[in-house]
Order: sequence, then structure tokens, then C-alpha cells
Amino acid sequence: MKVTYPHMGNMALGVKTMLEELEVKVVLPPPITKKTLTLGTKYGPEFACLPFKINLGNFIEAYELGADTILMAGGTGPCRFGYYAYVEQEILRDLGIYYDLLVLEPPERNILEFITKLKKLTGNKPLPQVIRAIKKGFFKIKAADEIEKKAAFFRARELTKGVTDRVWQEFLRNLDQAKNEKEINEAMNMAKESLASIPVDLTRKVLKVGVVGEIYTLLEPFTNFNIERHLGNLGVEVCRTIYLSEWVNDHLFMGLFRNFSRHEEIVREAAPYLCHFVGGHGQETVGGVKYLKKQGYDGVIQLLPFTCMPEIVAQAVLPEVSEQLDIPVLTLVVDEHTGEAGLLTRLEAFCDLLSFRKQRGGNYEKRLISGC
Repeated sequence: MKVTYPHMGNMALGVKTMLEELEVKVVLPPPITKKTLTLGTKYGPEFACLPFKINLGNFIEAYELGADTILMAGGTGPCRFGYYAYVEQEILRDLGIYYDLLVLEPPERNILEFITKLKKLTGNKPLPQVIRAIKKGFFKIKAADEIEKKAAFFRARELTKGVTDRVWQEFLRNLDQAKNEKEINEAMNMAKESLASIPVDLTRKVLKVGVVGEIYTLLEPFTNFNIERHLGNLGVEVCRTIYLSEWVNDHLFMGLFRNFSRHEEIVREAAPYLCHFVGGHGQETVGGVKYLKKQGYDGVIQLLPFTCMPEIVAQAVLPEVSEQLDIPVLTLVVDEHTGEAGLLTRLEAFCDLLSFRKQRGGNYEKRLISGC
């Protein structure tokens, strides 16, 4: 069995580690490129969202490298993600690409359900080995999120553009090679030291912008044109309402680690604007705007793929939230036709607006805060 799975931000680091610990052969798709998108767009339904098409492109490219089994997460609710794996398998069969399919549905009660499902999927490996594999994969994802948050602080204040990005890329390479918890911690400490040595202007009056929306579009830089890097280069400190380690703890570990995730707090903030689950992360998107306003952010960007139903519901609510809370919200919808130049122009205009508001209000922050 040679298992593949789609890219989504830093997810590949953790999943690859977990599967290899379980002695499963992993065939990673090549990094997402224009070719990946072209393949997914050519063979996927026109009305399908961008993540679906990129996933499909990933699987076609991984098949060419020898993968024979797809590992995908399942899902419930109004979001169509729960059907992705099955529809994609049918499309691939029509193309003469035959994959076995393993769908890992989210547990309903506790983490033991997740452990049991993973144990079965990997040939009933001993329980201690399964737990050790999950732990190691999660540590890598958690480490990536922690350094990414710190990088957002330094990128907005660095004196030489691109230095933070080089530290980040080196950290990802070290993290990928880390074989145990000790080496993961060493990679993190090395990255923290490198970031701390970057020459920065701590007196720079940076903007703080939160990014909310659909999880794949938030986490995968290819789909959002590396929006966090672009904003950082504009002197903006960025924070997301969704980080992968938080999502894993909430949805796969069923909140095993207490006080680790902001999910419940963010969802509570959605009231009274959106008081019920609408699928995907729609309710978190609405709550995220209020949450970020309380955290002192200057503006919010909502990211969603074209035709994403939960985010369209949230988008309809956000104008009222924005007006009542007095915080600008920019909605960016992406699909295979979105151009990077147009998106950057909108980002620059949005940041200009935020700068003007801030200058007019005269409320520049006097203390710099790292992270979010």
C-alpha cells in the first residue's frame, strides 16, 4: 500500500510523520503548481470549489509517482467536503486511475474513536505505536503553527525584506527531518533564535489584520497567493482564526488538550449575528470578526473559494457585523481564474484604508505584542 493525501498548508509534515511511524509507505504529491490546478480544473466539475479541483490534481500527480491508496478526511454538515473523496474517486476511475480509498471520518464522541479508526486503517498496529505516531505528527503540526505565528510578528517589522521567509523555509526543512520530540524541539529553538536575530524596527507602526474564512483557503498558500507573506511585506502583522493544530485538537482529538484552542470562544462571539451551525467554518468566520475586534485588530479579511456555501452565508452577515463593530472587512473570493496581481491591488488598497483610519483616530498602539 502506497498512501497519498492532498496538500493543505503544513498538514503534510504531520501526516507523513504519523504514517511513516505506522510503517505505511507515503507518496506525497508534488508541491501544488499551475499544473496541479490545470489538471483539477480540466477533470473536475466546473461548479466544484477550488479545494476540490486542487485535491483532484494532487491525486493525479501522486498516481504518476506510484501512489495506489488515497487517505482523505470525511465530514458532515452542509459543506460538500464530506463527498469529496467519493466523487473524486469516481472521476479518477473514469480517467483510468484506480485508487483504493480510505476515508477518516471525524469522531463523534472522543479521541478513542479516532485512534481506533486509524488503527484499523493501518493494519491493526499495536495501540502504543498508534498513539506514538499520532503524538509525533501532532507535535510537528503544533511546532509549525507556533513558529508561523512568531514569523508573522517579525515579517511585519523586518528591516530587510525576505529574511523572515528564509528562516521559515529553513525551519520547515529541519522540522521535516526531525525524527523525534527532541529534534522537533531543537528545530523550534533554532528557528526562535534565528527569528530573534533578525534586525527589526520595533518602533514601526504596523497594522494588525486578522484572516478568517474557509479552512483550506486559509491554510494553503497556493490558493490564497501567499496572502500572509504579502501582507507582512506591506508591514502588516497577520493572525488567522484557524490554525491546523487547533483544528486537529477540536475535531479529531475532541478537545483533548484544554485551553489550547480558541474555537469555542470564537464560535460564541458569532452571537447574535449567526447563532447556529451553517457548515464548514461559517459561524467561526462571523465570530472571528468580533473576536479580532476585541483583540485590537485594525481590519479583517474573509477568504473563501467560489461557491463555498457556509462562507457565502457568513459573507451575507458580515456587513452588519462590520458596521456595528466599526471594523473594516474585506471579502476575497478565489477560484482558478483569480489573478495574483488583482488580489495584491485589493490588499494594498485595503491596507491604505486601514492606515488612513488609524491615523485619523490617532490610536497607534504604544506596545508591540507578539502572536495573537
